[in-house]
Amino acid sequence: MRKIQMVDLRLQYEKIKTEIDNGIAEVIDSTAFIRGAKVDDFSKELSTYLDVKHVIPCGNGTDALQIALMSLGLKPSDEIICPAFTFIASAEVIGLLGYRPVFVDVDYDSFNVTAKNIEQAISVKTKAIIPVHLFGQAAPMEAIMGIAKKYDLHVIEDTAQALGADYIYEDGHKQKLGTIGTIGCTSFFPSKNLGCYGDGGAIFTNDDVFAEKMRMISNHGMKERYHHDVLGVNSRLDTIQAAVLSAKLKHLDEYAQARNEAAKVYNEAFAGIEDLILPKQELFSSHVYHQYTLKVKNGRRDELKAFLAENNIPSMVYYPIPLHKQKAFLPIARQGSTFEISEKLSEEVLSLPMHTELDEEQLQYITSKVKEFFSK
Repeated sequence: MRKIQMVDLRLQYEKIKTEIDNGIAEVIDSTAFIRGAKVDDFSKELSTYLDVKHVIPCGNGTDALQIALMSLGLKPSDEIICPAFTFIASAEVIGLLGYRPVFVDVDYDSFNVTAKNIEQAISVKTKAIIPVHLFGQAAPMEAIMGIAKKYDLHVIEDTAQALGADYIYEDGHKQKLGTIGTIGCTSFFPSKNLGCYGDGGAIFTNDDVFAEKMRMISNHGMKERYHHDVLGVNSRLDTIQAAVLSAKLKHLDEYAQARNEAAKVYNEAFAGIEDLILPKQELFSSHVYHQYTLKVKNGRRDELKAFLAENNIPSMVYYPIPLHKQKAFLPIARQGSTFEISEKLSEEVLSLPMHTELDEEQLQYITSKVKEFFSK
């Protein structure tokens, strides 16, 4: 049996090696390493895939969030609402720009922020909402967009873990996550569903004005060379990474299907284990399973994690400390709710290996060991 990993990028690469290698070789041959043709090509391909008007590539997912917020023209101390149970980047950029993060609790079943908690946290200083589509499926965007319209707020979607997933509206029509709010952001970190071989990110919008601002901000505030109209940053997707992403984008839906098939094996194997709560898929969202995250009841999470490690099965805790408890935010953040759910999740969640290359033998071994643990 092959070594079990949380993510197997080697085998994924070997399956598309020719596509990847040819794309990289073309870039090296052209020597256009920055803002080469493949960056524009990839941007257009991703724009078509997402059915969104503008794609602005950038250096990483955190930069994407920062550039999006910079384009809004907010003032110091303006408030932005985001979930307490997520990776720090979603809130980190708020504090770095001098704005105030307002943390709210999430839904226990889906791990995602709720519209009710968002609305209860709104104040006269609230200017934007950052819903995070955690672990591979949508936050309740229809309700969130209704709140945003009611209070005249911007919505910045963090789609780093759910690129390619669909939001399914009540009338049945579908829309790609990241294209619903004012602006969408994603990361191309290597372990993401669409990952490059270094750092990378992108921003999406259907708004021409915001698109122009964000293009300028990402390039030192320039629209015309050496004419700096606004303060910006230096955040670019390099051409080699664009070549890698262009090759992998063609397989993104195939990758999502492979992840769903692995999740199905897990779900069927773990059904009926009393101390496990399986991931719930929302009716309003497809799922691309960036993570397969269990909730382990009765305080047995760490014991299960140790048992799996003893049997050469990696697992991860995403996330052990909610953001409202992180020292970095204590002086600057406002608590927009209580956090019983986020704190409970931090004690219960455990993510199992989830990637496109899990084979039948590996899945059988992982599931057998989990069942063995709970049979003791």
